[in-house]
Amino acid sequence: MKKCLSTAVAGGAAALALVALAAAPAAAGTADSDFDVVFPGDKPQTTYYVENTATLSSSLTGKSVMRWQIIDDQVVDNSKRFTSFKITTRIEERLTKTGEDHVHTSKTCDLTKLVNDNYSWFRTEPANTCVAPSAVYDGELWWSTDATIVYDIEGDGKGAITQELLGSPLIHG
Repeated sequence: MKKCLSTAVAGGAAALALVALAAAPAAAGTADSDFDVVFPGDKPQTTYYVENTATLSSSLTGKSVMRWQIIDDQVVDNSKRFTSFKITTRIEERLTKTGEDHVHTSKTCDLTKLVNDNYSWFRTEPANTCVAPSAVYDGELWWSTDATIVYDIEGDGKGAITQELLGSPLIHG
């Protein structure tokens, strides 16, 4: 009888844990983008990677993680590459799945010094992560995290360039 009772209690506890997990709202969606930057002179061409993630737990959070790598390991010119390099991370909402995005919260992070001081960066740290202020989740809306990078290459004479990035998959329900 003891064995049956302890098995029933363990089974009941496991069932309650599964119900609690199923009831807790949790969802995440991630999208990856990349783009190349060709610099004037002998500066190495570089590929920049951005991971946009929307995560739903008790609230909705949105973050963009920047990584980059030089394409040619032979660094010839190590002078300043950017006069400006900023990423804006946004939590966006839609009334319908195919509707227009509306910015709910956003944050702009200045990564100029970081990208100028490091030819490659593949770690995930606060220094290369831009996090938008969290949003109170409304399951009737469709949510995503998106980002835009605006950069100005030192010495190319072209001014600021805007790079639109792929937004995270939509979260709804």
